[in-house]
Amino acid sequence: MATGSARPTKMTELKELTALELKNRLNDTEDNLEALRFQLDAGQLPNTARVRVVRRDIARMRTVIREIELGKRAEKGKSK
Repeated sequence: MATGSARPTKMTELKELTALELKNRLNDTEDNLEALRFQLDAGQLPNTARVRVVRRDIARMRTVIREIELGKRAEKGKSK
């Protein structure tokens, strides 16, 4: 069964994480999405909107990671 809260991840929460923490959370969330998709296909997912929320969380994480890569956002834990 897929784990995680039903509420979306806020940008303010993501901005506080380092790039490594973001990448780790991204990997976990992508695994969660895969599990949710399997449940959806099997008809075992009671809250189908959860797939949409997780997809948007992944997009938010990728956005913050990309901003760090481009230098538009200072990575937490490093002085710029």
